[in-house]
Amino acid sequence: MAQRLTEDARGVFIISATPFTDDGAIDHASIDRLTDFYLASGVDGITILGMMGEAPKLTTAESEAVLTRVLKRVNGRVPVVVGVSNPGLDNMYALANVAMDNGAAGVMIAPNAASKTESNLVSLFETIAKALKDVPIVYQDFPLTTSMPISAGAFVSIVEAVPSVVMLKHEDWPGLPKLSAVRETSEKRGARRVSILCGNGGLYLPQELARGADGAMTGFAYPEMLVEVVKRFHAGDQDGAEDVFDLYLPLVRHEQQPGFGLAVRKEILRRRGIISSAATRAPGPKLDATGHAELTRMMDRLARRLDGRLAAAAQ
Repeated sequence: MAQRLTEDARGVFIISATPFTDDGAIDHASIDRLTDFYLASGVDGITILGMMGEAPKLTTAESEAVLTRVLKRVNGRVPVVVGVSNPGLDNMYALANVAMDNGAAGVMIAPNAASKTESNLVSLFETIAKALKDVPIVYQDFPLTTSMPISAGAFVSIVEAVPSVVMLKHEDWPGLPKLSAVRETSEKRGARRVSILCGNGGLYLPQELARGADGAMTGFAYPEMLVEVVKRFHAGDQDGAEDVFDLYLPLVRHEQQPGFGLAVRKEILRRRGIISSAATRAPGPKLDATGHAELTRMMDRLARRLDGRLAAAAQ
């Protein structure tokens, strides 16, 4: 029985990369290894076909092939959220239904800039929810890419109007005050408390957790760090969570470069032996010789710091 996403979701829902071969084809063997790697890292859920998963570069048939492969590999062990955003509502509904029929826990939907106003956004998600009936929905708030910002009050209005919206993927930038405002507005108006998982590569994760986020939904290539940070924070060890985060911060920052970070993320996963190729779909970023050298130095420094941490813990 597939797990359905609820307002109580918390922890780390890793955003999965989509592995390709060097010639740009879907790499199904790497999908299996990557899925196994995420599960072994202790993630609480997996999100596929997101923006950093290069979903807009896939055909409909490829999207369906990827989601069915991942869902079969996961086999219900953790909830899987499938990104289905599409300018055409019929295309969105079709992919969402395929995802749910194959055992997805819910779908992630980004607003379309064509909505233009916040009242139109509320109406849009009411329309989507009616078409998808009881399918759990994650509202992806990433105005840097969608060009459709939404205020805390308008998002709470969506929560009030659309019971199937159970999660906010928060990645407005800068967005810490907005995260606080969502929580405060929701409480003031007596609205449902929905789950908030944060993106932006995890750059602000400790502060987001302190402001009321329930965890992370991002794709950092060291998911074990995200898992440990969130677990430590939820256990009441905020300083310990930040200490772990600080070890990885140079690579978190490096991986989050606009227009370039995906190449870094995929190259780290390749070097870690998880995927066979760091290829991105054209047009996409690629590391040059200097970029490879920079990454080598940063990964080596992280390895030494982690070794030092283990040695100190053993004393």
